Order: sequence, then C-alpha cells, then structure tokens
Amino acid sequence: MSAGPRLVRVYRSSRRQEMYLYVDAEADLTRVPEALLASFGRPVEALSLMLTADRALARADAARVLECIEEDGFYLQIPPPASGSGSPAGGNDPPETWSRR
Repeated sequence: MSAGPRLVRVYRSSRRQEMYLYVDAEADLTRVPEALLASFGRPVEALSLMLTADRALARADAARVLECIEEDGFYLQIPPPASGSGSPAGGNDPPETWSRR
C-alpha cells in the first residue's frame, strides 16, 4: 500500500538531542502511546510539512515515515549511533512497552 501526501507535524524531544517524533498533523499526538511520550519528554514542535514518499529527509526514509504514521500513528526518529557503533539510526522499533497492540 502506498501512502499519499500527508501533512505531518514533527516534534523534537526535550530530553534527548536529535530525537524526533513525526505524527499526522490532524491526529497530532493522540495515537502516540503514553509510555513513549513519557520516555520522549515534553514534545517541542519543530516544524510542519507536507510529506510525500519521494521527499528527501535528512535521516529518515519518507516512504517509511508515511507507512509508520499510517499503521502506528507515529514515526520515532532516534539519534544516530555514537561513532564506532555499527547500527544505523532507525525508527519505530520501540520497546514492547510502547506498543498499543
């Protein structure tokens, strides 16, 4: 299933640098699990944008962001790994406590 253009709101974490939460602008934070919000800290609005699957984002794949927002209600962009760490930054692979399922 291909996700169409969507107005997205992006929040930065008040607790962790370079951590961002992407949500549908209309639903806002209503679909984000409480456990994730508690861990994320106070969401600080960074920007709103019309996101399409082919739009270039600095540290995330736009098609994946749209897919996660459609399915889960949010996309969590975690900070890049510290230098020397082999794992890439990713999103929406949260601890089980964040899941609503």
